[in-house]
Amino acid sequence: MKQAIVNATVHTGDEIIHNGSIIIENGTILSIQKEIPNDIEAIDLKGKHIAAGFIDIQINGGERLYFSQTPTEETIQDIYDTSLKYGTTHVLPCLISSSNETILQGIEAVRNYTKKYNNGVIGMHLEGPFLNPLRRGAHSIDQVRKPTNKELEEIIRYGKEVIKVITIAPECFTEEQLEMLLESGIVISIGHSTITYKEAQVYFSKGIKLVTHLFNAMTQFGHREPGLVGASLENENVFTPVILDGAHCDYAAARLAYKLKQDKFFLISDATFLGRKVANFNWDNFDAHLEDGFYRNDEGNLAGATISMSEAVQNAYNHLGVSADEAIKMATSNVANAIGLENKFGKIKTGFPASFVKFNAELSEIETFNFSKESTAK
Repeated sequence: MKQAIVNATVHTGDEIIHNGSIIIENGTILSIQKEIPNDIEAIDLKGKHIAAGFIDIQINGGERLYFSQTPTEETIQDIYDTSLKYGTTHVLPCLISSSNETILQGIEAVRNYTKKYNNGVIGMHLEGPFLNPLRRGAHSIDQVRKPTNKELEEIIRYGKEVIKVITIAPECFTEEQLEMLLESGIVISIGHSTITYKEAQVYFSKGIKLVTHLFNAMTQFGHREPGLVGASLENENVFTPVILDGAHCDYAAARLAYKLKQDKFFLISDATFLGRKVANFNWDNFDAHLEDGFYRNDEGNLAGATISMSEAVQNAYNHLGVSADEAIKMATSNVANAIGLENKFGKIKTGFPASFVKFNAELSEIETFNFSKESTAK
């Protein structure tokens, strides 16, 4: 049955259409137009704004469960259901540095889940385990390691249809191993790394175009050694996601990054849990306690984010000096472009899923508005 959303301010990702209408059938966008036939059921937004649902490519846990601790379909469902509450309609559950057994278990869980449910879980993000221990952050020292050809080949063979993004420290790889990963088709992101500015330039020239949580767990910008931060900000092809909670990244730093990166700047939650209901958490020598809206370890250091994508979008609008449309793009089309899925998600466009957010002009109210079978678990 066809339905129409009418009298809406439509943020397509390419333009803003005032008093626009979106015609939907079977969970898919048929067209965007000014007028609709009289025989179509109409939902009147009364001038409210509408955009594509948010995409979160780095989300570690839902309201109750943490994917790296419990890499199961139940955890994936928790992540997806909780994300939907905060405007996110497409997710990559993130599995951090773990044993090879746990990694394969996580891959299998995502594979089985996506076969059962044609919804907004679009793969997984493998963050580690091939990271530099000097920049491991909250990753366990017992789990970060250099790749062996055997382990890397197994992960690629078993996971290349499931893993959409893998975060690595490229200095831990041999040339042969890096080439193996480049040829796999998995999007490579550089993170938890000690590489210099010049080394980063070399890796970017090989085709890597993404970094993991800009500013965090990487070599910082200096006037004599610009580091990975400087190389990422300078290179016009590199995408730079930010955890925009004011703690993992100061708003002034994010403002500067956005001025330099524009449509290559996007938002992630990197949330340990969403909803701030888990007050204390311990896993594999990793401890986190909820204090003032952030997770901190026993030493008082940041140990995880709690921000949702809707909060990140609101922070972008309130602190970065951008329009509502620009803030929305940071959670939609910019994200899809970063991982090569711009022809499937991130815009209001014919043939795309009818998975939306509706919001007021100031972005103080954001609500998931979902018609897509593709984005509804069965």
